[in-house]
Amino acid sequence: MPRPPGHGPGFEVRRQKIIDIAASLFAQQGYAATSINDLGRAVGLAKGALYYYIGSKENLLVEIQSRVMGPLLSRTRQITELDADPLVRLRLLSESLLTIIFRRLDHIWVYEHDYRSLSGTELKTLLGQRADFEQLISGLLTEAVEQGTFRTMPPRLATLQFLNLHNHTYQWVNPDGDWDAAFLAHEYCATLFRGFGAPDHALPRVEELADAFKRDRPELPLDPEAKWESVPADQ
Repeated sequence: MPRPPGHGPGFEVRRQKIIDIAASLFAQQGYAATSINDLGRAVGLAKGALYYYIGSKENLLVEIQSRVMGPLLSRTRQITELDADPLVRLRLLSESLLTIIFRRLDHIWVYEHDYRSLSGTELKTLLGQRADFEQLISGLLTEAVEQGTFRTMPPRLATLQFLNLHNHTYQWVNPDGDWDAAFLAHEYCATLFRGFGAPDHALPRVEELADAFKRDRPELPLDPEAKWESVPADQ
């Protein structure tokens, strides 16, 4: 039996390509300033054919936001549940966040600038995901304070400092430059941990443990979009 129009074997490949192009256009022009006709010209489809793949312009924005927040939130949950010092988990989380920024600069630009163009349930869902992400970071920072590693400080303020240092990287980073996600995570965490009150002697140890963790547990990649293999409890 033939497949319905627009849903042949290449449908999903074409749809993903359209999302990529939409992310690039939205990042360059802004979501509000980019019309369906602009997108149709960019992907080589008439308006009716384009709607077969995207449903609506807002659906594109949902897809772009999901490409960022879905894997990032999933990976962050996995990192926070690891049996490791909170500083090590913060360091791993830092690299994971920077990895997706490097990977999807256009998407991050749209994620940061255009999420308010969502409405109703879609906006509520995204804001809930953002709140969950921030809460996971706050939990790790609170652990470090309770252990006496960090000085006492408002968890919300500490979380915002962590996020502010990372989230603006997309505005200037060059993925083909000299600094990769691991290097920036090292530098960012060194700055933050000293500012949060971690003793200087703790920082090299955090890097050693983070390197060992990545080396010894390759099944737990920091790339938010890579598969994180389950590991038996006795390993």
